[in-house]
Amino acid sequence: MALKRKLVPQSLCRRQLAARLRELREASGLTLSEVAEQIEVNQGSLSRIETGERGTTPVLVRALLDCYAITDDHVRNDVLDLVRADREQQKPWWRKYATVLTSTRYDGYLALEAGATALANYQPLLVPGLLQTEDYARAVITKMRPDLTSDQVDALVMVRMERQDSRLSGERRAHLCAVLDEAVLHRVIGSPMVMRQQFAHLLLVGEQENITIQLLPFSVGAHPGLYGPFVILTFPQPTAPLIWLENPYNSVYLEAESDVQNYMDIFNYLRASALSPDETRTRITRTAEELEP
Repeated sequence: MALKRKLVPQSLCRRQLAARLRELREASGLTLSEVAEQIEVNQGSLSRIETGERGTTPVLVRALLDCYAITDDHVRNDVLDLVRADREQQKPWWRKYATVLTSTRYDGYLALEAGATALANYQPLLVPGLLQTEDYARAVITKMRPDLTSDQVDALVMVRMERQDSRLSGERRAHLCAVLDEAVLHRVIGSPMVMRQQFAHLLLVGEQENITIQLLPFSVGAHPGLYGPFVILTFPQPTAPLIWLENPYNSVYLEAESDVQNYMDIFNYLRASALSPDETRTRITRTAEELEP
């Protein structure tokens, strides 16, 4: 399995720019070393631009387009627009939380999530972050990250709430399909009151057209989701989807076509095995009623 380990995964526009520049270079028949020699730029820098590990400037891109003999104004303008858009995406709303985000690599995920049109999330133990209430989120972050100060916890909670506003509402809202293992309902996070509020929130947001919530019941037994949680992020064409695997200090993303397809197959299996959205609502309601006072 090919694991990509970068501190901050590239923005959607940077991924598109990297793929486009690589495509144009290959169409020209030039190698990276030949291009580096012709425009007098370090080959390693060009390679990182083509993989999306670093951004670039309009001046350098114009030089590359000249090197590739690209004279079509439409093509040149499209590529330069991607350069400018990538630079704009480096000024996201979560920059004010940079100190706490960088240490958790959370900012890398936010950069990818911001450009996604659809998110498929499997969670075996917790309510997905995009569906958490503020109290549930605070309880989760406090226990999972005991190394953080109360101010840092508050900052991460606010990021989670702003993520929800940014991705699940408004004109650019994404579609979220979440499959939750039944264990999520029975693990009391915070307190029974926090769980009741969380259940009520799931019932409420589950009515939105862009949100689908399904519960994977215990009766399914063993299944491929037992390997752990994951998110499939889908982007506008021609950018390929990718998989995000979150860990406390070393989160990774997968973009190899075979890896992505494997996780898509797993998610489709889990959805087919899960309760329908209506059955899920019934099970959540019943579990809330059974909670201890």
